[in-house]
Amino acid sequence: MTEVEAPLAAWESYYVIVGTSAAALTGLTFVVITLMAEAGGRAADEHGIATFITPTIFHFCVALLISALLSAPWHGLSGLAAALGITAACGLGYAVIVLARSLRMRTYKLVLEDWMWHAAFPFIAYGAVAASAILLRDRPAFALFIVGAATLLLVYIGIHNAWDTVTYVVANRLAREREKSGERVGGADAGQ
Repeated sequence: MTEVEAPLAAWESYYVIVGTSAAALTGLTFVVITLMAEAGGRAADEHGIATFITPTIFHFCVALLISALLSAPWHGLSGLAAALGITAACGLGYAVIVLARSLRMRTYKLVLEDWMWHAAFPFIAYGAVAASAILLRDRPAFALFIVGAATLLLVYIGIHNAWDTVTYVVANRLAREREKSGERVGGADAGQ
């Protein structure tokens, strides 16, 4: 086993599990999009999807990408470090875009939990990937733990955000249905 293969081989099962989970959860997120479209109204507006659902897909896909990168047969750590650095830069850039979209959101007022899961935690995850890219050649074992934690954090961010969106959409749908049934009852009573 070469110097490059040794530290990466120990993580093989981890990235098979994390990568498979990220891929499966990406597919399930499309169910969330369908629920939002069926819910109609403000929950399904284009800005809401771009602010809340698209980043969830992005985080899952980056977790899948990192899993693939860490499973690839690299000939040296420099190439892997460069690939992780590019991935981190793209993630950080996208996190800035999501932050800007969140600041422009008018149909929903973000609360502290939203800011944490949609803005702060992604910055932390992508910053950790960047740190691992910098540390990989000099301290590979430490760097691999950092990128492993960051990848898992991206999956957790996606899970939380998809769940949060589903519960928001379902709660709004139920509230609208209650209003409609209340209007019918009130209307029927008024006519008698």
